Amino acid sequence: MADKTNDALAGALFLVAGGIIGAGIALLLAPQSGKSTRKEINRYAKRAGRKAGETVEDFSNNISKIVDLVGERAEEILETGKDLAYEAKRDLLRAMEKGQEKLENQKSKLAKLIG
Repeated sequence: MADKTNDALAGALFLVAGGIIGAGIALLLAPQSGKSTRKEINRYAKRAGRKAGETVEDFSNNISKIVDLVGERAEEILETGKDLAYEAKRDLLRAMEKGQEKLENQKSKLAKLIG
């Protein structure tokens, strides 16, 4: 799961980086003054930086939520396992007690037969 998450993050970052590079090249090749071009590149870079920051923050929040959910589910599974283990021990003890009662009954019957 971590590999898929890392791949998704890398893909998102490459997409943002590609957009920035493509926009920069387009602005550099556009027929306008260098000062205007630099201003546009600066504005676009700031906008892209904000969007990238928001994307990273959203991604980080989603990962935190997933980690929390996995932790909660692991705790639930552990508690369920504890409950099952307790019930299994209790059932085993009952079965042993019943087995012991049957052995005592058989012992009594055998003692009566032997005399």
